[in-house]
Amino acid sequence: MSTRVEYPEAMAPQLYLITPAAADPESFPALLMSVLSAAEISALLVRRGELADAAYAALAGKIVNIGQGAGCAVLLENDTALAKKLGADGVHVTTGSKDAKAAIAALKPAAIVGAGNITSRHDAMTMGELDVDYVFFGPLHGPTDAAAADLAQWWAETFEIPAVFSDPAATSGLHHGAEFLALSDSIWSAPSPAAAIAAIAASFEETA
Repeated sequence: MSTRVEYPEAMAPQLYLITPAAADPESFPALLMSVLSAAEISALLVRRGELADAAYAALAGKIVNIGQGAGCAVLLENDTALAKKLGADGVHVTTGSKDAKAAIAALKPAAIVGAGNITSRHDAMTMGELDVDYVFFGPLHGPTDAAAADLAQWWAETFEIPAVFSDPAATSGLHHGAEFLALSDSIWSAPSPAAAIAAIAASFEETA
């Protein structure tokens, strides 16, 4: 893994959106379309949560069509076979290097494989030695993780593979130098999710 050229501090990250747990396949698509219309989203992760296989497949099928139609890469959580079946853009792997290697063998170079559930520098470097497309720091939901913020900043300043910093509670564009800022809880719990994500996107323009 080679040392990277540092990005300018003012460079705005791209947005990576995580769907809520147990999103309703009937009502969620309309809400998602409003959010995708409010800001430029580069990647969209269909979070599995506690959904059974059939329910997740039904939800993912609708979101793949909507997300790709809006111009963003749609990723599934830990389900390489379903990603291939639905024509998703890739997978987000949270179950370790063995599963990441299997996903890479099955999907790349045509599709994206991202690595998450990383809690240490050692974990990050282990994943970075594989052919992953990004390294993801922070939880998919819940409170802000200060340790993840530190890891994301360290990674972004040191390595070429893009960093995703996930801040579920984010109400601003603070991204600690990561190339991607992942958003989730704070968007879906807002009175207007579309307005919430538009405000964060606008904050990048104000600081550029």
